Amino acid sequence: MVSIPKSTIYLLMDILSEHTENLFPACRVELPASAKGKRAAFYLAAEEYIAKHLPEDTYLFTWKVSNTVVMGRHQDANAEIDIDFCRANGIDIIRRKSGGGCIFADDNNIMISLVTGAGAVEPLFKVYANKLAGALQEIGVDAEVSGRNDILLDGKKISGNAFYHLSQRNIVHGTLLYSTQSDLMSGALCPNPEKMKSHGVKSVKSRVALLKDILTIDIDQLETHLLETMTDRTIRLTEEDIQYIKSIEADYYDPEYLFRKKRKKDIVLTQYIKGCGEVTLAFALLDGRVEQVQVEGDYFEECDANFTFNEAFKDVEFTQHELERIVEEMQPYRCIQGLSRENLIQILAQAVKKIES
Repeated sequence: MVSIPKSTIYLLMDILSEHTENLFPACRVELPASAKGKRAAFYLAAEEYIAKHLPEDTYLFTWKVSNTVVMGRHQDANAEIDIDFCRANGIDIIRRKSGGGCIFADDNNIMISLVTGAGAVEPLFKVYANKLAGALQEIGVDAEVSGRNDILLDGKKISGNAFYHLSQRNIVHGTLLYSTQSDLMSGALCPNPEKMKSHGVKSVKSRVALLKDILTIDIDQLETHLLETMTDRTIRLTEEDIQYIKSIEADYYDPEYLFRKKRKKDIVLTQYIKGCGEVTLAFALLDGRVEQVQVEGDYFEECDANFTFNEAFKDVEFTQHELERIVEEMQPYRCIQGLSRENLIQILAQAVKKIES
């Protein structure tokens, strides 16, 4: 088995830090008229383009889409989405490159994209979430930051957010729920019942609140307020920029990326972990050893979880003793935010017990 030093796997996690107090006000990215009304993948591609091609700065832009389900990077589409319902109701299905869970978006949502320089993402994320909550508080919304990635109003979700890393850049993006088509949202999303139970609710619909119910301004005025509060300068993209963005967008429609090729799975364990999210480990075994491990769920990554887990466990004998030894030596749990050593050992113990029964 190839062994990667922990110092290599977690170098960025341990040494990347950035002073986040100067994150805001950000630079607003203004898109040309031809970029309005695009599919969600276009705007996700725009984030990547900005991160890779614009000078180092903090950039922010907002956007809206028609009826769309956006999956997290590691989620199983068939487990999280009613695909037939989405197709029957004209709901677009897209996979983003950040972790977290599925969301339903329509033109009653404000989508927010933030691109920053390199740095530890957790403090950056807190600054962003508090800035957004503060902007809402200025107009009378009693918003509070909660849990891993949510902004709540009276205990109900009005904003969910996620992040991922690119070379020397971080991308944070999320939703702001002004209103929604609740029947479409409930029909399209099929979250794990354990996740709903952990939030003390029985359905997606009962977990969210709508800003339109308490605000006296419309969604366009809300969007303007956010931009005025969170940015103080503007950069305008050109039609040439848009063509580059479209070339990145095409990758999001690759069926293998979107729905993922089914792989051999001999042992599958799913666990919902408070402060971490849903984590599924699927092991393919050959002659009693790990041939491949696939990590799925709505967790957030500190580094590439699938790469890290495969490097750690590949060719390891599928016994409790050997699996625990790898956990102690390689610490693969560190690549998933909120996953502890004890959590991972518990999941592995259940997996071993399952194959022995």
